[in-house]
Amino acid sequence: MGDLFALWRSRVDANSRRAVDVYTRELPDFRELASGTRARAEILDFAMFLRQRTVALVAENGLFPADDLAFIAEVGHERATRGLSLASQRHVQVLHTSLTLKEVHEAANPRHDLEDVMRTLASLPALGLAAQTAYTSGFVAGQETVLPAVDRVRQFARMLLADDPAAALTATSLDMGSSDRWLVVVVRTPAMRGDRESVVRDLLERHWIPVCWTEPGEFVALIPDDGSRVLDVVKDLGDLVGVPCAVGASRGRTGGLAETFERARRVSRAAPIRQAPTTVHHLTDLFAEIGAARLPPVDRWLSEVADRLAEGPDLVATLDAFYRNDMARTRTASALKIHPRTLEYRLRRVRDLTGLEPLSVRGVRALSTTVTRVLAGEQ
Repeated sequence: MGDLFALWRSRVDANSRRAVDVYTRELPDFRELASGTRARAEILDFAMFLRQRTVALVAENGLFPADDLAFIAEVGHERATRGLSLASQRHVQVLHTSLTLKEVHEAANPRHDLEDVMRTLASLPALGLAAQTAYTSGFVAGQETVLPAVDRVRQFARMLLADDPAAALTATSLDMGSSDRWLVVVVRTPAMRGDRESVVRDLLERHWIPVCWTEPGEFVALIPDDGSRVLDVVKDLGDLVGVPCAVGASRGRTGGLAETFERARRVSRAAPIRQAPTTVHHLTDLFAEIGAARLPPVDRWLSEVADRLAEGPDLVATLDAFYRNDMARTRTASALKIHPRTLEYRLRRVRDLTGLEPLSVRGVRALSTTVTRVLAGEQ
């Protein structure tokens, strides 16, 4: 056996103490967890256990036995019950991985230990994954005893949106199924001033799905992509927030939802804000509005068109109703509660102010895009 394992083993105590110092220095949660002498000693004991077992198993080309994994899960469970946050426990795992690689580097003699170093680097991923999975499973189970279900649902939603591999463990604990395909729905509520937590609680009573507020005026729901419930969720959310909303959505798979979320967010920011949303917008519905925002000359021109429309009598609302009613004059006038002649006057004002014919192909494209941008709050 090379010198690597002997030297690595001899430094377990010092390396463990350094690790605990790093954890308590960088993580407030861990500082609080280790505030007492006994608590700090327990954290140090676990750090030493992990390092001793890792050195031994790498040297033997072995894997963690069931009793080791059970003990690691118990530690994760205990730390969750003592209030360690999910973010902190994930950060600790990242720090542990980084420190382990540093310890191998410090113990290795590049001239004599190359074979042992290569064996170590080949063994560590499997050992690390097994230990992290056991620890996280215990941690998630521990959270069930101290964290309210609503908070765990919110945490689960954020884990999915961050592509956290531990999300599957949380899904099981919440009995939220094992969907692999999701519709990520982003609801923008710029005027929301009420109790956001009550919105989450009330919506979960109607729909047991991952939901969370990601910003003060941005709500996200992840709906299993089976073609059902989408409009029901959106309508119920609209009722609960009680303010105008804009809704954007995108489809994705577990493990790739961070990108899906960003697409849905872009769509929601281009979607029109309505009092009672009945439509879930996708990228294909608003590609003109989203694309225009990326082309400064087009963006400026559409802004000028919007400014001209603002000079007339309710022209944006008129065009919105006109296009939503498939340019049918009678239905549009009825929806606006105005006389058909008033509608004709307003359409003439649109032509006079913008130079665009509302019924022409060019006019429909430019004016409908402008109206959507205005209703989305982009003008």
